[in-house]
Amino acid sequence: MGKLKIVAIVGSLRKDSYNLQLALLAKEMVGERADFEILEYADVPLMNEDIEFPAPESVARVREKISSADGIWFFTPEYNHFFPGVLKNLIDWLSRPVSDTIPQVLSGKMTAISGIGLGMSGTSIAQDHLVALISFLNMKVMNVPRLTVPNAWQQLDGEGKLQLKESILFLQKQADAFLDFLQGK
Repeated sequence: MGKLKIVAIVGSLRKDSYNLQLALLAKEMVGERADFEILEYADVPLMNEDIEFPAPESVARVREKISSADGIWFFTPEYNHFFPGVLKNLIDWLSRPVSDTIPQVLSGKMTAISGIGLGMSGTSIAQDHLVALISFLNMKVMNVPRLTVPNAWQQLDGEGKLQLKESILFLQKQADAFLDFLQGK
């Protein structure tokens, strides 16, 4: 088995989103033990069966990235007790068949979920909704440990950059566990 490949999907398109910053910290935690790439998908259009075949170039690109990954690590904020619409749109595209002979690219993929939010519950409710969806799509979810970081504003430095305090230990534990999960340990 070659070097593991993890694709991170951040549920926020904001340039300096807390969840993007969390994903970058997770990348540091993984280090050289796996290739870790953050998926760029801001150019993926709204799901529309009128443009499904052939798939738009941006959709074909993200499908290829997901298809070649050993694991998918979601980093999701929580908007109104749910994960964001941009994330749902991406999953909708990824859940569709690639062609008459190639099924969707999410089935069987191993996945982890993390999130940081502004409220006291972090992103736990959004994560539960996400688990329901990706389980339906036959993804293999690492349910323990999942990471939800509450009160994001308490985890920022003076310049608004994420500086995890106690949560950093939990992120390291999750990174280690996900690598073990991907290797069948």
